[in-house]
Amino acid sequence: MSLPEVRVFPDPEHLVAALADALCAEAEADIRARGSFHLVLAGGNTPRELYRALAARGAGDAHWVVWYGDERCVAADHPERNSVMAEMAWLAASRIPPINRHAIPAECGARDAADAYSKRLEGVGDFDLVLLGMGEDGHTASLFPGQAWGETADSADALAVHDSPKPPPERVSLSAARLNRSRRVWFLVGGASKREAMRRWRDGERLPVGAIHARTETLVWLDRAAAP
Repeated sequence: MSLPEVRVFPDPEHLVAALADALCAEAEADIRARGSFHLVLAGGNTPRELYRALAARGAGDAHWVVWYGDERCVAADHPERNSVMAEMAWLAASRIPPINRHAIPAECGARDAADAYSKRLEGVGDFDLVLLGMGEDGHTASLFPGQAWGETADSADALAVHDSPKPPPERVSLSAARLNRSRRVWFLVGGASKREAMRRWRDGERLPVGAIHARTETLVWLDRAAAP
């Protein structure tokens, strides 16, 4: 599958500023249209800077509902947790109530946490916006090359990952099928180390990033260093 639409920015600062503005505009439009904004958060350096920009804008209120694309199976307060990073960078100081911030209970272990998160997502419709990163191997969330990505219609919403090639080996990830149940997916990709994976994706290699397609809009937000 070739690349979806790509937007290239001269540096990370311009990328993050444009992302924050666009995300706030989408949230406002979705809340106007449907009364809520269901947002899936990613981990990583570019998302962290985005969350700081959202905090500076005072983004988020009781209409926002926050989910996570994946999580590491470490202690609930571990600094490498995506949820801990997002709380510190943005959510803890936001007006999004704690009841609307749905961390993955990955401290319970991959299998139990995946089952619990799948149950929590029962009855939740399409996500409004999913934020995803991309690794140097083309992985996204915790869906890695050579592993099952949960692409079929009967896939669980959340998958247990037991042999991640990146530490820690135990993780939880939303399945490709659940990520595809979204109105928009935005991939946030920065840095020269990602350029080769971007090239492989562009050239049609089967990679986890290429398995994710939103129902309305799929975009790749790049800084110039990552552009193939």
